[in-house]
Order: sequence, then structure tokens, then C-alpha cells
Amino acid sequence: MKKLLLMAFLIFPAGLIFGQGFEVVSLQDSYKGLIGETVRVPIRFKNTTDKTIILIVRKVTAQLGSTQKSFFCLGNDCFDSKIEDYIIKVEPGQVQANLQVALEAGLVPGVSTVRYVAFSKSSPNQTLEFDVNFNVEENAEKQNIFISKEITVKDIYPNPVIENAYIDYHLTSERVKAKIVVHNLLGNTVGEYALPIGENVVRIKVEDVSAGIYFYTLYLNNESVFTRKMMIRK
Repeated sequence: MKKLLLMAFLIFPAGLIFGQGFEVVSLQDSYKGLIGETVRVPIRFKNTTDKTIILIVRKVTAQLGSTQKSFFCLGNDCFDSKIEDYIIKVEPGQVQANLQVALEAGLVPGVSTVRYVAFSKSSPNQTLEFDVNFNVEENAEKQNIFISKEITVKDIYPNPVIENAYIDYHLTSERVKAKIVVHNLLGNTVGEYALPIGENVVRIKVEDVSAGIYFYTLYLNNESVFTRKMMIRK
């Protein structure tokens, strides 16, 4: 099977893997994540026939660290790591884009691999095998991008962002009301996040935001202090 997969990569364009009446599209060689994150990878199946097909996607092996878990997600809902099969329906000529496979990155950096097999319910003997590789990295020390008597703010990470981004900060005065506001190129607000005293990191959620260029601004007592660019990829 490994030799057949290698031939498929040589013959067909990168990112496409073909099966019996369906194909996996836009699959990358590896996906990066940081320690402590949940890394989600969309698995897009395209139905290349003129009939609806029912696909069974099965996790067959996983080379994971002791603090890691892998699981299926559909949209915003994720399932128990003990669930090793997932069934999806793909309409004729369509791409099913809701299914994701995810890795709970754990506490140690390194490379992890999960192998999956997919097959049509009507043709269980015709299987398609593929790997999803995760490259988990340590949180690099971020540069301070704003320092005052009341607050210190570090640069956003990761950037580009796929699902969640984080900003480390240290607020020293309860009299200062700090927040981060995310806005698009038109200036429309797409997210607003308070920076409470006593905490030191804020999570910026972008899973419901379209890919593109955005900006985040620090406000202190409702006054704009600085603005930086962030990139969102899907």
C-alpha cells in the first residue's frame, strides 16, 4: 500500500489522493501546532461519481506521545478519542468539508502520525489509506510589543492563525480596563476580548471567521494604543 501511495503522489498533483469513486483533496504533508493546542485538520472527500456515496473513515494506527490524543471532529463538535470510525455522506460531484481529524498536542514537542483508511460502504474492499502528520513545537518566547506602567503585551501567536491565537500579557493595575479588539480590512469588529487582571493569556477565537488579513488593537480605558496585523488561514 505504501508503494501505491507513493506512485499516487508521483502521478497526480500534490494534495490529491484517489480512491474508488472518491478522492482526498488539499491534504498537506504535515500540520504544525504548539504544545497545549488542539490542532484540527480538515479532511475533504470529493465524490467523483454521479451517485451519492457513504464513506467510512477509520483510524487504524497512531504514533502519539503519552500526553496526546487524536479524535474526529465535525464542525465545532469533537468526539471521544475512543471512537475510531466515522461515517459521512458525500453527494455526487460534491466535496464534504465538515469532517476534521484533530490532535490534542500534549506537553512535549515532536512529530506524531495518525494513519486513516477510507472506503465506500458499498465497496469495502476498495480502500484508501493516508497519513496525517503533526509537527508539535514549543511556544517560542514572544517579543514585547507594548510596555507601560500598567501593562506589558507580547506579540500574537501563532500567526498565521488557523483556529485559535494567543496573546500573553501582564496587567498590574485594576484601574486600567484593557481589551483586544479584532477587526477586518473594512474596520468591522469580528471579536472583542477583555484582558482581566490576574490572568496572563487571552485566546483569540477565529474558527468562525473567514480566511484573510485582519488587525488586532489594544485598548486601554477605551483608548486605542496600538494595532498589529494578523493572518487567518483555513
